[in-house]
Amino acid sequence: MPLADIRRLIARELPSLVEFRRDLHRHPELAYQERRTSQAVVRELSTIGVEHVAGLAGGTGVVAHIPPTDPARADRPAVALRADMDALPIEERTGLAYASTTPGLMHACGHDGHTANLVGVARVLMNLPHRPNPVTLLFQPAEEGGAGAKRLCEDGALSGKVIGPKVGVVFGLHGWPQFEVGTLGSRPGALLAATDNVVVTVRGTGAHAAYPQYSRDPILAASHVITALQAIVSRNTSPFESVVVTIATINGGTARNIIPETVTFSGTVRTLKPETRIATKARFFETAEHAAAAFGCRAEIDWQEGYPVTFNDEVVTARFERVARATFGDQRVVDIPTPTMGGEDFSYYGEHAPGCFFVLGVRPKGRATYPTLHQPDYDFNDDALETGIEAMVALALSE
Repeated sequence: MPLADIRRLIARELPSLVEFRRDLHRHPELAYQERRTSQAVVRELSTIGVEHVAGLAGGTGVVAHIPPTDPARADRPAVALRADMDALPIEERTGLAYASTTPGLMHACGHDGHTANLVGVARVLMNLPHRPNPVTLLFQPAEEGGAGAKRLCEDGALSGKVIGPKVGVVFGLHGWPQFEVGTLGSRPGALLAATDNVVVTVRGTGAHAAYPQYSRDPILAASHVITALQAIVSRNTSPFESVVVTIATINGGTARNIIPETVTFSGTVRTLKPETRIATKARFFETAEHAAAAFGCRAEIDWQEGYPVTFNDEVVTARFERVARATFGDQRVVDIPTPTMGGEDFSYYGEHAPGCFFVLGVRPKGRATYPTLHQPDYDFNDDALETGIEAMVALALSE
């Protein structure tokens, strides 16, 4: 089908998709609580006659199947397209007419836009006279720390167990405030980091603040541990590798004249290679335990393994770039030169099928800056839907 005809179909759907997106924005839901959002997706799919299975990945995930127009191609490996649906525990400060109506919750990462985008893709695909590939649509819960993608995979969403044939390739997108609306981009290899989290409890001996000689001060010990941990980046990691060790919380003590028995701090560790991830974890334990011991204290470490590296398959990423450049022209496709240290549970799909995660510009044209992800004044730009839908439709039709 000519691009001009596909664009006319998208243009026809955009007004109602904007309203759908804004309705989702008004009613944000946290990870694994996306019941209203999931029901809205099911309603949309049912209206246009798309076969689907709901109640997945803990209850709110939805997987849909759009068959090719030629029945002889029905058993070919499917092209999977993914959208995440959950919001964040942030108080919205956009001042928009469609701002969150739920105190303390908002769509600060644009998942409302991702969901509306994939609903738009479904609408357009169902109106095409020719579809060469089976298409699997993944409406996923709990990207924000809940590993909803992992649970969807465990339920068999990519294996053909749930609906449709086995997935051959998988694509996902994310709104990107650093890019102007109308542009998109990706890179082969590591795009986003592995995201491990850690909680450290430093145990010592409490005492009166006036008599520190009777204590084993966990505040002093924790301070030195936190400082020493930065040597993992500066002295234990090659300058050509990337590691982030960020300690973001520290809590201890009850009064200014009491040295407490314990101090707890927590943070995140980001890496881009499996071997670096293993080495960084080992060095973290060594550094924390020995630095605390030097002050007569003990460090207890709760290491919480997070998402793997979001790694783009080289062949599938080349397919994305070829399709994107053919659809939008070279000037609208950006080559991302380096990975970013954010994380994404899209990484779990890559363990089951080769994939490519790409970013979609949402910064309004003519603006040098735009609120970034996880900020209380961020909003997915409705003007980005046109490009996002067209990109995913083109990928679904590509071979």
